[in-house]
This record gives sequence, structure tokens and C-alpha cells, in this order.
Amino acid sequence: MPAHDFDLFVIGAGSGGVRAARVAAAHGARVAIAEEHRVGGTCVIRGCVPKKMMAYAAHLASDLFHSPTLGVDAEGLNLDWSALRSSLAREVSRLEAIYRANLERSEVKFLPGRASIVSPHEVKLASGEVYSASKILIAVGAWPIIPQIPGAELGITSNEIFSLARLPETLVVLGGGYIALEFASIFRALGSNVTLVNRSDTFLRSHDAEVVRRLLTSLSDKGVKIVAGATFEKITRIGADSLDVQLSNGDHISCSTVLHAAGRLPKTGDLGLAKAGIAVDTKGAICVDEVNRTSCETIFAIGDVTNRIQLTPVAIREGQAFADRCFGNGASAINYENVPSAVFTNPPLAAVGLTEEQAAAKFGPVTIYTSDFRPMKNVLLDVPERAFYKLVVHPGTDQVIGLHMLGPESPEILQAAAIAVNGGMKKADFDATMALHPSMAEELVLMK
Repeated sequence: MPAHDFDLFVIGAGSGGVRAARVAAAHGARVAIAEEHRVGGTCVIRGCVPKKMMAYAAHLASDLFHSPTLGVDAEGLNLDWSALRSSLAREVSRLEAIYRANLERSEVKFLPGRASIVSPHEVKLASGEVYSASKILIAVGAWPIIPQIPGAELGITSNEIFSLARLPETLVVLGGGYIALEFASIFRALGSNVTLVNRSDTFLRSHDAEVVRRLLTSLSDKGVKIVAGATFEKITRIGADSLDVQLSNGDHISCSTVLHAAGRLPKTGDLGLAKAGIAVDTKGAICVDEVNRTSCETIFAIGDVTNRIQLTPVAIREGQAFADRCFGNGASAINYENVPSAVFTNPPLAAVGLTEEQAAAKFGPVTIYTSDFRPMKNVLLDVPERAFYKLVVHPGTDQVIGLHMLGPESPEILQAAAIAVNGGMKKADFDATMALHPSMAEELVLMK
């Protein structure tokens, strides 16, 4: 008889956990996975997918506003919030069903409920059932930060924003990261009056400062009011559909909805990590080594719960590598350099590699190439907004070590360009590539 109930027990059925479970099962392992919420995790249920649908709606609303310039009569078109909300819910349910079906086809046993660690080889479900496994993988992700202030419960987080009963007339967003900026941009385009509040003057701190400044200018031009150097002190209900937000600078803002979007922390609070001697850092993130092993030899962790890089593709790659290494024929090392990322604002921002500031700190003075241009679409629609691309180039080797883009379709262009940056291509290689005209992407090979 097997020594344990399972070869692998996965806690958390998000993108990383599901990938690890399915790959391990394909290698012949007996696998179980526990999930306290819906299958699919943050990305599918309350993150990337529904947010991208909202972003599509926001971009469409912006395009329709300018469509008469191209002879398209959009008069009379209005946003039906309930229809958008229903579409979001249907898509999330469709994807969740696919995730569940894939687990079933892979013969992974699904166990509903929150699981916690009992010992290096045991987990306990909220129902009280205890299971043993040769290896345990923690993939529970992260959870929105809610400020510890009076009235904080009157606000919502990105978890709840997709199911609002109505489009907010006035929205106040707390935060300076990508979640805060994305929702500020989306809801402004959909018709809400939006105020963005950040405790410091620094927004999107991991991105190139010059590009971020241009994005903030664009958001401000579109009507997003930006308040820097302040945070929430207190939230008070002043009517059936009205809230008062008191800021640390003494100002008050009246609004219908408050969105807490000041970041996410690993969801490790009730996992029983101490029972297996699992170390965490000051933010509650599980400490792991280069193969995602925790301080307990039989327990591993991947994805946002480690707070290494909070991106879905990273969690998926880590889940794949873990399963291949532990149950297959080994796995290649994961390269955490040159991980592409995007901020789905309007206009969107996309980047890969080092920022100008990071490169200068590492190599000294670097060579910068930029293109500040008006995309053809904006010219044709009579939109004054400009796009901005930046190449960061190593001064000694001519290698492109950073690429930063702000403008329409930047994330779609960036994915292909990231291959060139990751492959160590030089500025001369960009220059030697023929331009594709007319396109925005051609600016990548025309910078002098």
C-alpha cells in the first residue's frame, strides 16, 4: 500500500496550482487539489480575464467617441453596465468550467474548501478531513490589502468590482500600482468621475519613470484627478449612495464608490505554516529556494504566495517546472530576467528588461533611444495623444537591455519584441530589420 494518500497535494487551484497538478498527474503521480473559492484563481475569476474585458469595453467606448471622424455614426450608443457585468460573469463561468474539466480529465481529485498544513506530510480541509501526501505544493496566491482605517469596510477591492450593481458615478481609487491605474483608466473611459489617490509621488515604481510620467499626463488629460502624497484617513457614509473620504492632507472627497487598490499580500495567514516550520518574510510571503522548496523539505510554494513576481505566466512556469522536476525527467531553470509586463490602461504601457534608472545604476551611463510620435490611428481620429517608445542600450556592447512602450496595442507589440531583448539582440539588429509600414511597431526599428 502507498505510504500516503497522494503523491502530491496542491493547496490552491489558480493558474499555477492547476498547471502543477495536471503536469504531475500526466507524469503518473496521484494528485489532489483543494480550493476554497472558484477554480481558476485570481487571473481567471477576479483578475486578468474580467479586467481585460472591461478594458476592451473602455477602449471601444473611447473609439466610438471619435468614430464620426471616420464616417461611423455612433450616436445613441450607451453603456449597458448590467449587460457588461453579465458578460463578465458568463466568461468567468465558462473558463472555470474548462479548468474543472481539465482537472477531471487529468484525473486530479478536486477537494472543495480551504486546506491548511498539519505536518510536513499532512493537510487538513476546513471540513475536518485530513489527507497525507509525499509532497505538498502551496499555490494560494495573494489577496488585496485593505487599509486599517475607520470605515475601510465601506470600500471594495478588485475582488468585488466586477459584480457592482451599477456603474459608479464617482469613484475614488487608493493606490499607485498597476491595479489602481488600470481601474482608474477603465472607469473613467466608461463614464465615471475618477480620483486616484497615492500615498507617494511615485506611481508604477517598477516601470521607467519617464514613461510613467507620460502615462499620468495622459490619464489626467482624460479627466482622472490625481492626488499624490496623501492616503485615506477615514471613510464615512453620508447618504444611501454617498461616501466621504477623508485624506491625510485634510481634504475630503465625496463619492459613490471607494476602491482599495494599494497592492496585494500573500494569503498565508491561516495556512498553519508554523506546524511544518515554514519560514515567511515580513510581508507573509513564503520563502523558497531556486527550486521553490520551502524551509520544510517536503513542502513547496509557487506563484504570488512567494511574492517573487506577481504575474500569472510566472506562476504557470513555476508550476510546470516543479511538476517536471519532482515527478518527471527534470526541468530547466526558470529565467526571471526580462519578464515582460503590461499595464492595461488607455493608452496601455508595456515593458521588458531594465528601466533607464536601473540600467544606469548597474552599468553607469547608458545609451537611450526614443520615439515620440502620434500613432496613425490617432491622426485619423483627430486625437492629439502621442505614443512613446524607449530603448535602453548597453553603452559597451550595443545590446538592448530594456524596452518600454506607451501607446495603442503596446502589449501586443511588446511580446514579440521581448523575444529580441531576451535573446540579447543589439541595437544594430533592430536597425537592420526592415520596417513594416504603416504600423506603430515600425518605430522600434527606426529609432536613431
